[in-house]
Amino acid sequence: MVMVSSHGGKKDAEDNVAVDFRGRPADKSRTGGWLAAGLILGTELSERIVVMGITMNLVTYLVGNLNLPSAKSATIVTNFLGTMNLFGLLGGFLADAKLGRYLTVAISGSIAALGVFLLTLATSIPSMRPPKCSQVRRQHHECIAATGNQLALLYAALYTIAIGGGGIKSNVSGFGSDQFDTSDPKEERKMIFFFNRFYFFISIGSLFAVIVLVYVQDNVGRGWGYGISAGTTVIAVLVLLCGTTFYRYKKAQGSPLTVIWRVLILAWKKRNLPLPSHPSFLNGYHEAEVPHTERLRFLDKAAIVDETDQKEGSNSSWLVSSVTQVEEVKMVLKLMPIWSTGILFWTVYSQMTTFTVEQATFMNRKFGSIEIPSGSLSAFLFITILFFTSINEKLIVPLARNLTHNVQGLTSLQRVGIGLVFSILAMVVSAVVEKERRQEAIGNPSSKLSAFWLVPQFFLVGAGEAFAYVGQLEFFIREAPERMKSMSTGLFLSTLSMGFFFSSVLVSIVDKVTKKTWLRSNLNKGKLNYFYWLLAILGVLNFIMFLILASRHQYKAQQNLNPNDESGEREIKEKELVMSASEVIIGVDGKEEA
Repeated sequence: MVMVSSHGGKKDAEDNVAVDFRGRPADKSRTGGWLAAGLILGTELSERIVVMGITMNLVTYLVGNLNLPSAKSATIVTNFLGTMNLFGLLGGFLADAKLGRYLTVAISGSIAALGVFLLTLATSIPSMRPPKCSQVRRQHHECIAATGNQLALLYAALYTIAIGGGGIKSNVSGFGSDQFDTSDPKEERKMIFFFNRFYFFISIGSLFAVIVLVYVQDNVGRGWGYGISAGTTVIAVLVLLCGTTFYRYKKAQGSPLTVIWRVLILAWKKRNLPLPSHPSFLNGYHEAEVPHTERLRFLDKAAIVDETDQKEGSNSSWLVSSVTQVEEVKMVLKLMPIWSTGILFWTVYSQMTTFTVEQATFMNRKFGSIEIPSGSLSAFLFITILFFTSINEKLIVPLARNLTHNVQGLTSLQRVGIGLVFSILAMVVSAVVEKERRQEAIGNPSSKLSAFWLVPQFFLVGAGEAFAYVGQLEFFIREAPERMKSMSTGLFLSTLSMGFFFSSVLVSIVDKVTKKTWLRSNLNKGKLNYFYWLLAILGVLNFIMFLILASRHQYKAQQNLNPNDESGEREIKEKELVMSASEVIIGVDGKEEA
């Protein structure tokens, strides 16, 4: 997470100065730069290898080796992903409030390594698996499922990895960007290029996991596959530690989550106090860095100075908040309705790691003489993401910029909207393909539909992610209060988390309501296509709600733009405000990268 102090002015500037590992002002000639950032990138590469190597193939292990029902297997995977992204909030909080990014990444990497080691044991020890089940017995639902004791080590391993992975996800990019001085134009250009490479490493790690590791897991052994992941994580942590003397560090300055929590508590404590006749009587009104607004007036009570506060000292932030802090919390709460509409996209995305992979196990996966592992088909998802993120900034955005005469091209909410449309189309295609696959399997058991019929749904979800991921991240970065930029990553990760959790809840509800007729371990006897249609319908309703909320949203740049500014100054302000997250993640053209 990007750390921003909750205090302004000179103190904020002093606190933000980079130091070396001894706590002295960092020597730019000996610390930071590409050497330090490169060492940090290895941690993110290992995290992607571990997480993708697990999620894209875990469902086949749960169903095929542990004999668990499809619905329960999908829930285990999505709960794991949801928990990991939720722990991203905790990791960011710890880094901002106390530990700093370096310690948080190092500790999280060590925890993740321990988790993968436990997972290697859980999938290698024979006693951790139920007796093997023949295909005939599986078709008649006579397999013995794994017991609670056999699943205990697996759960311990997965959630240990979730803790470590969450801490890495929320801090490694910020720690990498700390290695560059944004006040130096040359280093600022290098930092933008760093984010380009950061996204590249994410994609390379994901592709390696779904192509190489999944193949090793299926054809050599789960223990070998997860063992490679464990070794990769250990090496990444050691490399990170070796660079200790080369890094630039930023001091922990306190988490904005504390500010939000404090304002909410104070507003509740003072709920019975009457609001003053004029907001100028609120604490810090005249020094406020954010103009007072009339929305969410109940939060203004946190800034009321009562007699008790005056006796105990109104300077205490736990007794009374300032107008600036209250307005910043209002701005965060204002983002939540649109935040909620992004959840369903990640619910759709989670199907690519669960039911779509399971579909592939019932299809013809041969490419020539080679049989492609089910999880490896996810490579088409990441290839599509790379393709669209490349043409977005090189082709789509410039075209949109020319058509709309908007320097930003596509706004953040337009990107999110496009991503939501792709997700709806993906579920429609998934439902049609599953119906054809099932009819082929029932009508002609000796013939299987080609697994490459799954490519269109991977393509559509990948294209959707290229728009929705960038759009959501850009929206939270740009619309969050200036002092709460740390919240942007946390809000984004929580959207992913809630999407995966909602998938688990939806699967459980559907499984119960349909009395286990839609989602069955033997997909040929289930009706998975109905589940996909349900997601498509929910997607349409969610998109309608998104359009309503997006049409009413006023961007912070529009609110802050002074109508009395000269046109030239207005244009400069606008250009300064429209540096999108897509430019940060994907990079800029070759001139800037040089």
